[in-house]
Amino acid sequence: MKHGKKYSEAAKQVDRATLYDPADAVALVKKTACAKFDETVEIHIRTGCDGRHAEEQIRGAVVLPHGTGKKVKVLVFAKGDKLNEAEAAGADYVGGEELIPKIQNDGWLDFDVVVATPDMMGVVGRLGKVLGPKGLMPNPKAGTVTMDVTKAVADIKAGKIEYRLDKANIVHCPIGKVSFSDEQLNENFEALMEAIKKAKPSALKGTYLKSVTLSSTMGPGVRVNTMKI
Repeated sequence: MKHGKKYSEAAKQVDRATLYDPADAVALVKKTACAKFDETVEIHIRTGCDGRHAEEQIRGAVVLPHGTGKKVKVLVFAKGDKLNEAEAAGADYVGGEELIPKIQNDGWLDFDVVVATPDMMGVVGRLGKVLGPKGLMPNPKAGTVTMDVTKAVADIKAGKIEYRLDKANIVHCPIGKVSFSDEQLNENFEALMEAIKKAKPSALKGTYLKSVTLSSTMGPGVRVNTMKI
C-alpha cells in the first residue's frame, strides 16, 4: 500500500523496532497524526486466543472515563413503560416491531448501538442477518440486552464501548480523539486494558497479549510494550 507524503514523514518519527511505554506511545500517536480532521485514536490488540473455540472468546464492554469523543446514536427496542424510560434516558430512537421493515427493507441504519429488553429479543432476532455482520446485535455480555434501559443508555452516552475478537483474534477499539489531552487518552487506555486483562479466558494456554498497537485514523502504528501494561 502506497502512503502519502504526510504519512511517510510521520512514520519516520516512529521507531518500528521499539516497544514504547504506554504514555510515550500516546504522545507519539498525537504527534504523528497528520490529517486535517480530529482523528480517532485506535488500539489494536493481537491476542493468543482462538476465537473459533467458545471458551477462548472475548467479549464485553467498558465505560471509558472520558468517552470516545464521538456522539453515539442509540436505538432501543422495548415495549410498554420501557419505551418511555428509554426516551427519558436520552435514547435517539425508540420502538418495537414497527422498526423491523424500516431496517430490513429500507436499509435504515442511522444508529451506532442497539439496546433491547429481553422480551424484545425474539423480534430483534429477525434482524440478525442485518445487524450481526455490522456488530450491532444486542448482547447480554455487552450489557445491551437488559431491562435496565436507563443505565444501558446512560453508560453508552457516557462513553461505553464494546470490545470483541475479530476473525483474526484481534480486538480493535477507539480510545478517544487526537484532540484529547495525553492524560485523558492514558486514562481511557488504562480503563480498556484493565477490562481486557480481566477478560482473559481461563482456558487460554500461552501468551494472552501478543502485541498492542496504538494509531490515529490516518497515522502510523506505534507498538506498546505489553510488559508495561
